[in-house]
Amino acid sequence: MKLNEMNIRELRRLLDNREVSVRDVLDDVYGRIDAVEDKVKAFITVSRDEAYRMAEHAQESIISNRMSLLSGIPIAVKDNMCTKGILTTCASKILHNFIPPYESTVTAKLKEHLYILVGKTNLDEFAMGSSTENSGFHTSRNPWNLECVPGGSSGGSAAAVAAGECIAAVGSDTGGSIRQPASLCGVVGLKPTYGRVSRYGLVAFASSLDQIGPITRDVSDAAAMLTAIAGHDPLDSTSVSYDTPDYEAALGKEIKGLRIGIPKEFFIEGIDKDVEEAVHTAIKKIESLGAKAVEVSLPHTCFATAAYYILATSEASSNLGRYDGVKYGLRESGKDLIDMYMKTRAKGFGTEVKRRIMLGTYALSSGYYDAYYKKAQQVRTLIKNDFANAFKEVDVIVTPTSPTPAFKVGEKTTDPLQMYLSDIFTISVNLAGVPGISIPCGFTKGNLPVGLQIIGKHFDEETLLKAAYAYEQSTDWHMRRPSL
Repeated sequence: MKLNEMNIRELRRLLDNREVSVRDVLDDVYGRIDAVEDKVKAFITVSRDEAYRMAEHAQESIISNRMSLLSGIPIAVKDNMCTKGILTTCASKILHNFIPPYESTVTAKLKEHLYILVGKTNLDEFAMGSSTENSGFHTSRNPWNLECVPGGSSGGSAAAVAAGECIAAVGSDTGGSIRQPASLCGVVGLKPTYGRVSRYGLVAFASSLDQIGPITRDVSDAAAMLTAIAGHDPLDSTSVSYDTPDYEAALGKEIKGLRIGIPKEFFIEGIDKDVEEAVHTAIKKIESLGAKAVEVSLPHTCFATAAYYILATSEASSNLGRYDGVKYGLRESGKDLIDMYMKTRAKGFGTEVKRRIMLGTYALSSGYYDAYYKKAQQVRTLIKNDFANAFKEVDVIVTPTSPTPAFKVGEKTTDPLQMYLSDIFTISVNLAGVPGISIPCGFTKGNLPVGLQIIGKHFDEETLLKAAYAYEQSTDWHMRRPSL
């Protein structure tokens, strides 16, 4: 197996035993990028020079036995997280020249572990989308079928991991933006509990929904990444002061007696038949490992998409007000200040971002706030209560991650509502603030990956990872690689 196809633990053993150097690993990863990036287009910025500088530092730490699990591991970061001195665009023309003067907490933590920043990955502009087609620069492609999308908004991160252009990646998840692309690209994507991982330095889309998490090849890598980036941060007012366990210690434990909830609202008319079959087969497999399947109900699921697109767009409207051409980023000339604002935002923002700003501004406007935003918040509470009630009966909840496998590039761009429904199974998790993970569970007849979503209780990522690992180790779906 090539170095770029290995997981973190395999590379850790080789690095610690001095069988390979950090530079060897990085050379292999960049060799892969040189070979396939023109097809996959996973990156906005490839930070090659910085990566080799970081590699020298990591190698020195290994020689002096001061390494951590992530020391010398090439990792990609979604381009909506601030990296000091490195271009951070959010895939938007309005930030085409923005170089942050500070580091996000997550990338600062990874730096403490001596990771190697391979580059900044592509996304839907400001993380608004489900296909990476809304990027202001280019559309990323699915390594399993280059005619298909990788999902979104963390499509670049998922595609990079699947294509072997990095060992692991970091993404953000507002309504499914880690889990959905992980599902479509056949990799593992974990959205932690809201507040588990600091959002400081994450460029805000919807502040009450955004959460950072890992995208990896397998569950053990996801656990290792979460251990590194989780924890309370005083720089983030929504960060929760909660004990951060060693998530890897939860792996390998039996799941006999584990109660898994199967919500009837998630197996709906219109779901792809291959997806449904793969998920049902996965549930049977989990049962064969000793878990017990129990039907549960999440009765307000049908309102989740509508509530989400009011809340998320409202928060986006507020958060994106800061891009005015004055402080940083794009600035267009105008006859006066207002004209400059209008021209800058008209040229800098893409169509989908403008659509969501207008929807959110309308929902927050005088006379409509109570009818839309307030009501959506009330629905959100009902959805949160649904999960709380279900978790009185079960330990985890199992669903499909996405109702369909990867779709063709351009297939849904003219129908925003169809695009929004791509996240129908992931949105509720963000509204409730609970953790969720997508793991590979099969392939369609067209050889496209299918993802299984496992949802856990607040701050119970341990049980989530335990169940995901037990299933993963009983199959070989996670070991398959696309042939690019």
